[in-house]
Amino acid sequence: MPSIGNVVIVNGGFVDGSGWRDVYDDLAGDGFGIRMVQNPTLSLEGDVTATRRVLDSLDGPALLVGHFYGGAVVSQAGTHPNVAALAYIAAFAPDKGESVGTLIADLAPGAPVPPILPPQDGFLFLDRDKFHEAFAADLPAHQAAFMADAQVPWGVNALSGAVTEPAWQHKASWYLVATEDRMIPPPAQRAMAERAGSTAVEAIGSHAVHVSQPGAVAGLIREAAA
Repeated sequence: MPSIGNVVIVNGGFVDGSGWRDVYDDLAGDGFGIRMVQNPTLSLEGDVTATRRVLDSLDGPALLVGHFYGGAVVSQAGTHPNVAALAYIAAFAPDKGESVGTLIADLAPGAPVPPILPPQDGFLFLDRDKFHEAFAADLPAHQAAFMADAQVPWGVNALSGAVTEPAWQHKASWYLVATEDRMIPPPAQRAMAERAGSTAVEAIGSHAVHVSQPGAVAGLIREAAA
């Protein structure tokens, strides 16, 4: 059994937890108790509540893993006493008072701009025709098309939710940088990892690195759990 026996995974915006199946299968044989937080991505507060509900149900320490927007959720929810460490997978790692919205607004000039469509009734979507290139460029076109058509609406309020007490200030963290990411520029990922004092590794992959490189993601989780 690993030192940390539980892994709790928080998905990001536009997708759900089903994309983590290969990572789940990779880790399941190692004795981990793995839980997926199917957060509704309507507000940061609501997603933190959903995450804490899962953490409350555990009988031992957990590694809390976040992808994309899920990094903001784990930064806030990670103060839970059952969280022993954090892992960020191509994720935002906000500091106190920051939100995903403020971090997006502060990207370097010339950085790729995610093809997010104008809000519809308070929700955001990625342009379906640009989803493959922006989110999942290293996946087959048919798989990216399914992900684009299966998008989960991402609430505008979730982007504006500010972190009040970043868990990475108090707990050890790991960070996997996706070197071909076009949603969160790799330099921004490296900067957030350095600021958080995370142990950082890099994998050649798109923003959907947990789908395209599940072995690399599972490897980082194993390292963090050990």
